[in-house]
Amino acid sequence: MSPEQTQLNTFAIVVTYNPDITALLKLLGQLNKETDFIVIDNGSPEIKNIAESVTVYERCTELLRLNENRGLASALNIGIEKALERSADYIFLFDQDSSLCDLFVERMVGAYTDAVRHSSKGIAAVGPRIINPQTMRQTPFKLFNHFVLRSDRHYAQTQSHFLADFLITSGTLLVAKHVREIGMMKESYFIDNVDLEWCFRAKSMAYELVGTDAAVLYHAIGERSMNPLVRAGIMAQHNPSRTYYSSRNRTHLYSLSYSPLGWKIRDRIRFFIKASWLILSSQDRKQYWHNIRSGIRDAKSLS
Repeated sequence: MSPEQTQLNTFAIVVTYNPDITALLKLLGQLNKETDFIVIDNGSPEIKNIAESVTVYERCTELLRLNENRGLASALNIGIEKALERSADYIFLFDQDSSLCDLFVERMVGAYTDAVRHSSKGIAAVGPRIINPQTMRQTPFKLFNHFVLRSDRHYAQTQSHFLADFLITSGTLLVAKHVREIGMMKESYFIDNVDLEWCFRAKSMAYELVGTDAAVLYHAIGERSMNPLVRAGIMAQHNPSRTYYSSRNRTHLYSLSYSPLGWKIRDRIRFFIKASWLILSSQDRKQYWHNIRSGIRDAKSLS
């Protein structure tokens, strides 16, 4: 890392809700080697039992225990505001169950420093290569504004960086100087598609998103399932309550002018297939049907 990079201020945000303590402490131990961080808990009843295990890390600035589950977006915004107050240059976002490669923060900052030299528009965020630890399958960096699916398209003349229209929350590096203009996470979304909406908004303002192979994040999206589409990595599966939010928020995204047309078309097809599969094959089909229908209906009320 260059002398200029070592002077840069990084800050990480870890949002928790009923966390697996083993996975969480592993992540915090990894972060503690490289950056200051805050843990924001969304009203987990048992968080008080592990508070000392979290705050023992010297680079943990705070364990903020919210009185209720205010949603992923709200918790992230609290953390982002604290990072901006600290004049952070780079803000890292993490889910509680992710795991990092060695020197993750250094590698991510280095990837941004390298990629931004090729950018005339400005890079809003950089995402690591995601690997599902259950299958060791790599998640491609997707481009949505094409009718034919395209992914892992090299960024400029680089070999380890890629163009992206979307970066998942966990592991993403936000460039702090651009966050004020792009705006915060949409709190009305609560949990699902928060990252998708923010990425679409950033892209609509002419910022670029970059994925990189310089750093790896081990993270499983969704739950285990025998669904062949889930096992193949084509779609993620969540419990019925999460299906309400994903149905509501994606329906709202269809109505936004800055959502890519290619994504709208393909996602409608994916949504229909996924919803049909859940309703026809799941033992919880009635609950899935109720939550999907309610989510689509309630999309109109979102701001």
